[in-house]
Amino acid sequence: MPIELLIIALIWLGGACFRIYKQARFFQIEEYMGRRYLRWWLARRDRWLPNRPVIAWAAGVIIGVILSEAPGNFILAVASIIAAVVGIWPPNEGEVKKGFKPTARAKRMLGGAFGLAIIICVVLLVIFNRLPLPDIGEIKFAGVSFLGLLIFLCAPLFLIGGNLLMQPVEAFFRQRFINKAKDVLAEINPVVVGITGSYGKTTTKNYVSHILSGRYKTYPTPKSYNTLMGVCIAINNDLANDHSVEYFICEMGAYIPGEIKQIADLTHPTISIVVEVGPQHLERFGTLENIATAKYEIIKALPPDGLGVFNWDNPYVRQMYERDYPKTRLAVSRMVDPANVPAGGPRFVANEISESLDGLRFKVTDTQTGDCESFETTLLGEHNVTNVLLATAVAIHEGMKLRDVAYRVRALKPAESRLVKQTTAQGITIINDAYSANPAGVVSALKVLALHNTGKRLLITPGMVELGQLHEQENKKLGKEAAQYATDIILVGAEQTAPINAGLDEAGFPDDHLHVVEKLAEAIEWYQTNLKAGDTVLFLNDLPETYST
Repeated sequence: MPIELLIIALIWLGGACFRIYKQARFFQIEEYMGRRYLRWWLARRDRWLPNRPVIAWAAGVIIGVILSEAPGNFILAVASIIAAVVGIWPPNEGEVKKGFKPTARAKRMLGGAFGLAIIICVVLLVIFNRLPLPDIGEIKFAGVSFLGLLIFLCAPLFLIGGNLLMQPVEAFFRQRFINKAKDVLAEINPVVVGITGSYGKTTTKNYVSHILSGRYKTYPTPKSYNTLMGVCIAINNDLANDHSVEYFICEMGAYIPGEIKQIADLTHPTISIVVEVGPQHLERFGTLENIATAKYEIIKALPPDGLGVFNWDNPYVRQMYERDYPKTRLAVSRMVDPANVPAGGPRFVANEISESLDGLRFKVTDTQTGDCESFETTLLGEHNVTNVLLATAVAIHEGMKLRDVAYRVRALKPAESRLVKQTTAQGITIINDAYSANPAGVVSALKVLALHNTGKRLLITPGMVELGQLHEQENKKLGKEAAQYATDIILVGAEQTAPINAGLDEAGFPDDHLHVVEKLAEAIEWYQTNLKAGDTVLFLNDLPETYST
């Protein structure tokens, strides 16, 4: 094959490898799940068939036909090379919220994807070179360029293929990492507190750890590490270096049935907490009943003499409590009257709940002993009362006094990006609730926004996602609620926020106070230009690029 044809093929192959690398970020966001990534990739035509490479190839072919009468192949080669360079030139990515993390697994996946692309490219070139084509320059250049374009467009498929090729290798490393974590836990032998729920896991985990640390040495899984590998990382990297830990507080998440069971089989919790069951990740589970079944795995993993702690106010969690396993079960409620607790009902009840800019105030009653204490915290959001109650139940069971728990609660801090409040140098109050929005938490967040009555109350949100068939219904409800509490609203992403817009319209929210933008940066620019001292802005949810690009 002539050298100029090989150069053209190499340019397209180089572009394909670079595209594989750039797409790896989205593959990571989709947690290396090929089907989810493929569904995202195929959802929009400009993802699987971008304009520029196709137009560049077509332009190169047309120019080649026009110049086909020129002597030699030099002009054809130049035209095809320029077309290839233009075709593979990467577009401007714009705002990047979550960059690619070159982990060992990601590097192995990329190696497999690059190797697959190279092999396919070589095979196609060999086949093309053996085809009985007429010795006409424009046909050969157009053909090789088309093969290069095909390799470039299939880059995401090579990424999926590379991930599949590495599965046996990943399984080996994965099992070795799990075995190491098992050995660490067996050596330290801490009391393991498992926590799960559709939302509120990380917050409750932090509260349990903070309260128990008033008497015991605790270690909570960091940030939102709640997958099997995330928990193993926490054990092998941190817990292994501190054998004085008495309580290991382990957050357990699930995207499919069986994931919580895997984490529980590793950690063997003797105390398990179920915070909430709701439509978060409903898109993946299909029904709320399926979600409840998955969350119940953390209770089934308990030994008969273990402790189950349940949120009585959630009907799905209450049903778990009523299944009579394990023998020792504690329920909590912020909705039941402590003077009229039903037989077999919640033991720890909160009432007289009030919220101000200074935080939450409420009373907690132990209905079994009759003890009652006033709790005060700078935390915002009424839903946090439930999280505090769940942590209180664990602390009391582990030997702490209710008054000691009340003292520890005073120093509680919100988890990262969960109703965290700060004031800018310009005097604008920022409420950061950008981690993840859910139907149970959005109303609490909006009520916090409404506490600020000195100026404008701006809501910035891209809405809620992964709600499956409830997506439109819940987001429309969010729009109606937001109309009651916000004076100004910025919706990020016209397509996914259309149901919110519909809810705002039904609620009669003024059009001149509503703005729809495509990027978070535009929303930030608007508030920095239009808000002044005394105004407040609530950031409610922040979607990854798989939703915003």
